[in-house]
Amino acid sequence: MKTCDLHTHSTFSDGTFTPTELVSYAAEKGLSAVALTDHNTSKGLSEFMEAGRNYHVITVPGCEFTTDYEGTELHIVGLFFAEETWPEIEDYLELAHIAKQTSNTKMINNFRAAGYDITYEEAAALTEAEDFNRAHVARVLLAKGYVSSVKEAFDTLLKEGDGFYVPAKRLGALATIRFIKMYGAAAILAHPFLNLTYKGLTEFLPLAKEAGLDAIETRYSMFDEKTTEKAIELAQRFGLKQSGGSDFHGKAKPDIDLGNGRGTLSVPFSFYESLRLEQKE
Repeated sequence: MKTCDLHTHSTFSDGTFTPTELVSYAAEKGLSAVALTDHNTSKGLSEFMEAGRNYHVITVPGCEFTTDYEGTELHIVGLFFAEETWPEIEDYLELAHIAKQTSNTKMINNFRAAGYDITYEEAAALTEAEDFNRAHVARVLLAKGYVSSVKEAFDTLLKEGDGFYVPAKRLGALATIRFIKMYGAAAILAHPFLNLTYKGLTEFLPLAKEAGLDAIETRYSMFDEKTTEKAIELAQRFGLKQSGGSDFHGKAKPDIDLGNGRGTLSVPFSFYESLRLEQKE
């Protein structure tokens, strides 16, 4: 069966593979299609699409937007952005970048005030993205011996509400869906159930569908069989298509591999085909 991976990250956000390495690895893994969906940036897409011309794998230009819905962080993936719209993505995200940089400055200052030897520049050096995030700070903390793992950093020092992390003001989820649709791309709710309960999803999805949401991820690295079944049921209930992906970050998430996640993930190529048709409509 032909498979794909429609949720991945590169060095242009918090992954450790360059866009070219990502495409090469997708071809090595035998995937028929792979999407690059870096957090809040389109800047890796030129290299990614160029690499796609050199390997036997379809490359899908995308972006994962960090958004807010009534105080809850939701991630909305846009797929099939035409090249001429990539600068529009950056314009849309400009205020989000300013908010993120302010958030990062406050977080680093909090660490330094508490006696941690960590600088803004050290975290920024770990990514080609315009903004670093908690994953990069976690790697600095790990390298300096303050934590024993990236997971420990997220569970303690970087935990929202209890640690030194200061959340940035986020873009609106429904407004972001409308933005994605305005530029002819497919809008997908990433990893449902990670931030919303089943009840919360039944309240959000009708509003999102009205705003233009095309699909939800029903195949995801951290979904067990029961969660996948619930996601499929929700997609069918609200007339949404299905998507899926590993959320591959390379060495930043060593337990998650491209294409098959933690070993059992399989995203049918038909998901790509269905969403591609949606984008053409």
